Amino acid sequence: MIPAFHAASALCLLGFLLVPSPALATTETDEAETVDELAQSEEQIVVIGVRQSYRGDFAISEIPQSIDVIDAVTLEENNLIRLNDALDLNASVARQNTLGGLWDSFAVRGFAGDENIPTGYLVNGFNGGRGFGGERDTAGIERIEVLKGPAAALLGRGEPGGTVNLVTKQARIGDTFGTFGAQFGSFDRIRSEADVNLAITDGLSARLIGYVENGDTFRDTVEEYRWGFLPSIGLAIGPDTRITYDLEKTRVEVPFDRGIVVLDGDFDTVPRNRYLGEPGDGDHIARAEGHSLRVQHDFNDRWNVLLGGSIRDTLLTGSSSDPELAVSRQPIFRDGRSLSRQRRSRVYDSRQVVVRGEVSGTFMTGPLRHRILIGADHDEFDNLQDFRRVRPPSVSSNPSEQAAYIIDILDPVYGRFPLPVPLPQNNRLDKQKSTGFFVQDQIELTNRLQVRFGARYDDFSLRTENYLTGVDSERKDDRISPQFGVVYEIADPVTFYAAYSEGFRANIGTDAAGRIFDPEISKSIEAGVKLTLMNGALTGTFTVYQLEKDNVLASDINNPGFSVAIGEARSRGVELDVNGRLPGDIHVRLSYAYVDAESRSSVLDPNFSFVIEPGDPLINIPDHSFNVQASKTFRVAGRAAKLGGGVQYVGERLGATGTDFFLPDHTLFRLFGEVELFDDVTLFGTVANLFNADWYANSYSQLWVQPGAPRTATLGFRADF
Repeated sequence: MIPAFHAASALCLLGFLLVPSPALATTETDEAETVDELAQSEEQIVVIGVRQSYRGDFAISEIPQSIDVIDAVTLEENNLIRLNDALDLNASVARQNTLGGLWDSFAVRGFAGDENIPTGYLVNGFNGGRGFGGERDTAGIERIEVLKGPAAALLGRGEPGGTVNLVTKQARIGDTFGTFGAQFGSFDRIRSEADVNLAITDGLSARLIGYVENGDTFRDTVEEYRWGFLPSIGLAIGPDTRITYDLEKTRVEVPFDRGIVVLDGDFDTVPRNRYLGEPGDGDHIARAEGHSLRVQHDFNDRWNVLLGGSIRDTLLTGSSSDPELAVSRQPIFRDGRSLSRQRRSRVYDSRQVVVRGEVSGTFMTGPLRHRILIGADHDEFDNLQDFRRVRPPSVSSNPSEQAAYIIDILDPVYGRFPLPVPLPQNNRLDKQKSTGFFVQDQIELTNRLQVRFGARYDDFSLRTENYLTGVDSERKDDRISPQFGVVYEIADPVTFYAAYSEGFRANIGTDAAGRIFDPEISKSIEAGVKLTLMNGALTGTFTVYQLEKDNVLASDINNPGFSVAIGEARSRGVELDVNGRLPGDIHVRLSYAYVDAESRSSVLDPNFSFVIEPGDPLINIPDHSFNVQASKTFRVAGRAAKLGGGVQYVGERLGATGTDFFLPDHTLFRLFGEVELFDDVTLFGTVANLFNADWYANSYSQLWVQPGAPRTATLGFRADF
């Protein structure tokens, strides 16, 4: 592993791999187009910007929806290199169970989606988060858009709480530049990154982006190795047409880690660094390969078309030793130290194919201006899960420690017993196909009043082939999802908006008996005020909302890989997001959320007899959370410098469905800063969890609790050319 790291680092030094430069990473949060618009000299081609899919020609202030943007500068100054860490900056997003740290999982406004597959997100408008490629790295991301609220009438197949869209760095036509960076952090972590944009001809450019990272973690015996190569090629065919190709090639190697155990509510049962798996299991390996191609053509200054397609393959493989959750098989509840474990193996293989197209334009009907968006998309998702396990016997049979696969949580000795051989538990292929058509018209009734009407038609089929039982299941369904919105500019700095939307999403997979679930149906309503102050230097959004959905699923504890229906759920809350610059060149960012997310049905689990009652909170969703930070730029000995800090608070959360086990609240402080050492060379540093607080990122059970990292420091440099 170490030689491979050195070899990949050498590639970075040669310029084949990335990190963004603040001087080159421009961010625009108030425009429908991305920041890649370059006006060049008269002798060169003038290249149009890369437009956002599903957006149309709208400023964010005109959209009847709450949208928070986390730009590349914010990611860079906080040194946020994982998507889950970056999303902590928005209080409406809550961490969920990450499958031992091997996928991204989060809830927006209290709703998380299917617990048995990673949380979905968009990459440049394509569905990109449902596979098993490991936790997403932020390398190559221009900005993260948290699209909160009712958007199903355009996007389709998403959670009603919102969608995360990752806008990646694109090749810049006619420009050549580069950035190389390296950093060294706590727990012997080393990372190198590079970003090289090459102007091959006046109309053709390639941007080569990549990273490699290796090191220990705060968890005993757990090391991690990852790399990624994320190039982009841009081709301008005249002034009105652009073709963009993006490649994603990534790999993660890390042991599977269920975290710590918490007995009788004592979060000091074991130290937070104690690993309770088995090092002999080796690493889980997650890899992804994705290709996307987009064509954009402007017919004139009022009409344009976007066409695109993507293919993404992912594979997750490995074995693990996980604490047994069934009380009847778990001796730790008797002696407080003997933890029985299951041994599991996984082969999760997925492929997603997406094609889409849209036309947007502007026209007049009398005095009314219409901005219309019409499009269609087709999505195919194949999800193969070969899951195997062997469980310890019942405690009542007085099994030996070897038979129960025991580890002493107070004095762990790894490798005591031969590794049990997992037996087939679930070997299933889910094939989902869905086609959608959407239309949206936003009408300017006056200079200050706009209304939006839209609808989406979805047709889907789901087929499940169970290779163990020989039972094949199939379901087809369709639905129309409407949306309505209004935007009213009360005064130049104050805009009121309101929106209503219905959503529709197929529930992939089956229950343990092979039955396909009814699709998830949602209704969303929100209203808010958007502020633009100090000539646009400071913006803010205040929102109230309520979301409801039926046919909600939760993981079947007794049958991993399967789900159980828990009926209806509701989320309602209040949000405040503020972002911008204050006098004195002080950049501020504030996000607060109150979320009341609860079950609305009564459910009795037949295997473990836990009861979900109406009013029970949803797992891992805090009532209150906020994140605030401020930074100031200044000069030291004539050199540019920046210093900043932030605070994150996350309230108490339910830690296991149908129980009274809660994760405690926590408050984390962070510092960051940078200084220009020489021309185009910057030294930077960060300290996360400054006061070394004990905190817990998420949990699934009191025996599967993910502790958060202790104080973590990083020092690095960036060099531009």
